[in-house]
Amino acid sequence: MGPGMVAALAGADAGGVATYSNAGALFGFGQLWTVPVMCFLLIVAQETAARMGCVTGKGFASLIREQFGVRMSALAMLALLISNTTVTLSEFAGIASGMALFDVPIYVSVPVAAVIIWLLTMSGSYRRIEKVLLAVSCVFVTYVVAGIMVGPNWGDALFATLVPQFDSNPQYFSLLVANVGTTIAPWMVFLAQSNVVEKNATAQSLPYQRIDTVTGAVVASAISWFIILTTGAVLHPAGVVVNGAQDAASALAPLVGDYAEVLFGAGLVGASFLASCVLPGITSSAVCEAFGWEHGADHGWSEAPVYRGVITAVIVISATVVLVPNVNLFGIMMVAQVINGVLLPVLLVFMVRIASDRHVMGNHANGRVWNVLTWFTIIAVVVLTVVMLVMQVTGA
Repeated sequence: MGPGMVAALAGADAGGVATYSNAGALFGFGQLWTVPVMCFLLIVAQETAARMGCVTGKGFASLIREQFGVRMSALAMLALLISNTTVTLSEFAGIASGMALFDVPIYVSVPVAAVIIWLLTMSGSYRRIEKVLLAVSCVFVTYVVAGIMVGPNWGDALFATLVPQFDSNPQYFSLLVANVGTTIAPWMVFLAQSNVVEKNATAQSLPYQRIDTVTGAVVASAISWFIILTTGAVLHPAGVVVNGAQDAASALAPLVGDYAEVLFGAGLVGASFLASCVLPGITSSAVCEAFGWEHGADHGWSEAPVYRGVITAVIVISATVVLVPNVNLFGIMMVAQVINGVLLPVLLVFMVRIASDRHVMGNHANGRVWNVLTWFTIIAVVVLTVVMLVMQVTGA
């Protein structure tokens, strides 16, 4: 257990909680059917990334530079930097929102969290960081408990999970794209591959990495399913409007009790903390890989000054922006998820072309079926994005 589990669960972050909560509050169980679909697509993307890392021993950014040149690498880094900047901001926003439920002011929660995250990422040992992140991941069980506590109609939930439902509301398609962006975020592809490389996994360990990848995807999808279930069972019938994950947690208290609010809030803080621990590192690793600089948690300041400097800058900038008075935290979260959904196809095209190249991957290159599945993922994201934009422009 490790790279695949951390990468998948990190996707159930503050923006993910906000997206899933919004889906449940607005459309009830109407988007539960997307969860198994997203789980399948997540397995395809994460397995491919992990396999590339095991076989080549290189990160995604390094392979893009080697196979497509500096210009294409710069395009990929631009996509990653745009999405990672907004997502990192959303993680600190999630920490602030979650801790506010426990009456901890933002000017205390955010600086303290930033210092803890910085110290952890600077600890100098990937295995130590991984163990801490896996321990933090245990907080996600709070969403399962909250889902059971609200007493949903399990028959209706199962039917909605197995039978797709659609709505002509433009928000419905916006949330579909946001769901794709938060389930298979661009940075998660880099993270999955980078974690495997950091752990020194080889082609011989591929069976274990596949088990880790599939397990992580299933667990992360179960978490998102329970979040939609909880808000769909309680907030949608009550007509509660959700403007953030904090709103979702607060709204649960008068309807089903304080414990549900506490559990939901604890899950939000844990999810935000987990993602904010990995985002600065993966952003810095990708940038350093693209330009051939030293990087990695096991490298000190003297060996990798750019790597550690970028991590520090991302943490400081993100925490500072969130502390700006009247900043729209929920807006940051939702914009981050939609940007992820729009930019994801760019990186997936790079991935499928590299993974299909037998000169790079040898006997572990993509087969015909896996290529079809990956291209299906890319086409699905593009179609959803185009439909969303057309409906918003026409006001349909």
